[in-house]
Amino acid sequence: MTPSSAPVPGGPDATRRAVHAILSRPEFQPTPVTPIERLRTWVLHELGRLIENVLSFGPHGIVGALIALVLLGGLVFIIVRSVMATGTNPVREGFVVGGERRPPEDWLAEAVRREAEGDWRGALRCRYRALVAELARRGLIEEIPGTTTGEYKRAVGAYLPTGATEFGGATELFELAWYGDEPTDAETAASFRALSERVLEFAR
Repeated sequence: MTPSSAPVPGGPDATRRAVHAILSRPEFQPTPVTPIERLRTWVLHELGRLIENVLSFGPHGIVGALIALVLLGGLVFIIVRSVMATGTNPVREGFVVGGERRPPEDWLAEAVRREAEGDWRGALRCRYRALVAELARRGLIEEIPGTTTGEYKRAVGAYLPTGATEFGGATELFELAWYGDEPTDAETAASFRALSERVLEFAR
């Protein structure tokens, strides 16, 4: 390459590289669109179409447009209820684990009481909370309101890798029972207890 053909420092190439490096920084990346935002955009679009239909068909189209509007509102209600019922966090993977913080002994006592009453689903939730509380007491994870099951799994994988598989299995049973409405019985409870005991064995 001759001196005359060599890139000039600070020339177009260097400028393009600098701009690309700046725009690649996290603060310039587009914000992820959540399912609720996509739903809102769709609803606004459909409402615009309904208004356009009303204006184009005149008075005779108002009744039809109102019926369509009611149907659309019902559909939106069902979708929103379905999204909210899952309790998922679109940014942090998993289901949000809410509720107050209590000692693991309290959760286990409630689990035993619920099992005696035949409330296997509620008991499984209590046993999962007891496991999380115990791991937090041993300093392996932080029990913070609003933490998701995915975040707890990542924390256990980082600080207790030997028990990550068992904790993942226990978490899956909890998610299926509490959020997935899967049938929960004594056999499910026994499987969860076995996984929980293995996790705590590794945590020693």
